[in-house]
Amino acid sequence: MNPISISRVTFRRFVLGRQGLWPGRRFAGEDGTTAALHSAEALQLDPLNVIARSQDIAMHARVLDYQPEYLQRAAYQRREFFDYGGGLFLYPMRELPFWQPAMQSFREPHTRWGRYYIENPELVNQVLTALRERGPLGNRDFQGNQRVNSYRGRKDTALALFALWLGGEIMIHHRKGFDRYYDLAERVVPAQYAYPSTREQAQEYFSSKAVAFMGLLREKRWAYELSGYLHSQLSWPEARTCLATLRDQNIITPLQVEGSKDNWIVLSADLPLLETLERGATPVQWQPLGPDTSQEVTLLAPLEIVSARGRARQVFDFDYIWEVYKPLEQRRWGYYTLPILYGDNLVARIDSRLERKSMTLQVKGFWLEQEASADDADFANALAKGLVRFARFLQAGSIDLDVIQPAHLHAHIQALVSTALS
Repeated sequence: MNPISISRVTFRRFVLGRQGLWPGRRFAGEDGTTAALHSAEALQLDPLNVIARSQDIAMHARVLDYQPEYLQRAAYQRREFFDYGGGLFLYPMRELPFWQPAMQSFREPHTRWGRYYIENPELVNQVLTALRERGPLGNRDFQGNQRVNSYRGRKDTALALFALWLGGEIMIHHRKGFDRYYDLAERVVPAQYAYPSTREQAQEYFSSKAVAFMGLLREKRWAYELSGYLHSQLSWPEARTCLATLRDQNIITPLQVEGSKDNWIVLSADLPLLETLERGATPVQWQPLGPDTSQEVTLLAPLEIVSARGRARQVFDFDYIWEVYKPLEQRRWGYYTLPILYGDNLVARIDSRLERKSMTLQVKGFWLEQEASADDADFANALAKGLVRFARFLQAGSIDLDVIQPAHLHAHIQALVSTALS
C-alpha cells in the first residue's frame, strides 16, 4: 500500500482536531464533557493545583462552559470512566474488559507486584477484608502495620492498596480533593463491563487505540505505545507482522508528512478527515460552538497529549517541557508554564498562578515565539479573550498582567481585560 502524503498544516490541524482542540470548542456542558473525553480517548490526571489541575485545564480547552464537577460526576457517579495506571489516565469504562488481561499480568509471579502478592499475603488479605467489611476507604483510613520508604506511600497498607489496584481487584470508588478512596472492583464496575477480554482481543483493540489517541503515530513508535497498554513488550519482528496485518485489514493506512523522514500511520477510518483538511476545509463535525482559536486563544494543559512528551517540537516545532518538577536553577521558562494555541499553532508560553486569597490570576511570565506577534492586533484581541475565559473558569475576578511586554501589547490587552472583567 503506497502511503498518502499530507502537508504540515494538515498534520497540525488533524492532531489538534482529533483531540477536540481545533478549530475551537465543539463540546458544551456536562454531556459535552463526557463526549469530549470519549473523543480524546484518555485524559492524564495530576494532583498539582497551582492554577487548576492539568486535567481540568485540558477539559476547559475542549468544553465551552466546563466545570470540574462535570468530570467528577462522569467518573465517580455515573461510572462512565475509570482511572488507572502508573501514569494515571482516565479511560472510558467500556474499555475495562480490554484492560483486564494487563491488570491480571500484574498479579503474575514473575512481575514485581506479583511477587509482592506472594510475599505479603496476610497484608493483602487484611486490606481486602477491611474494604469488604467497611466499604470505600482511603489510604488515610488505614493505620498501617509498619512504615515503608516508597514513592507509592509511607505505610505498608498503602503499597498493598496500590498493588491491588494495579491488579484490578480494587478500583477507585471516588476522590476527595485528589485523594483516592478504593472499593472492591465488583462493587464499582457496572455489570456489563465486569468481564475480561482475551489477550488477543485486548491486543486487537489497543492496536487501534494507540493510534487513535495520538491521532497520527510514527510507525516505529507504535509497538512502544501498544506495549504500554498491554503491559508486555512486542519485539520489532512481532510489531512488523502486526502492522502488516493491520494494513491488510485496512485498519491503518501508511502516511508521509511533509518535512518528516519518518513513516507514519493513521486509522483508515480517519482518512476522510485528512482529505477534508488537505482541501483547506474544516470537517463538519468539528465546527466550533463558540469562538475559534484564531478569535480566542486556548491555554493548553501541561500534560496535553498534543504538546507533552516532546510532541510540541514534533508537531509544532515549539520547544516545550513542563518544568514544574525541575529545580529552580534549571528552569528555562517557569514553574507552571502553559503553551498558548492561536489558530492552528503554538505561538507563546505563559507562566501563571491563581492567588486564591484575592482570586487574582497572576501572570508570572510571558514569552512570544515570534516578536512580530506583539504587533498583531488580532492576536492581542484573541489573547485577551482567552485570558478572560480562563480567569472566569478559575472564578478569578482580576488578572495581573504587569509582566506582559512590550508595553503596547500590555496596554492593548489590559484595556480589553479590564473592560471584560469589570
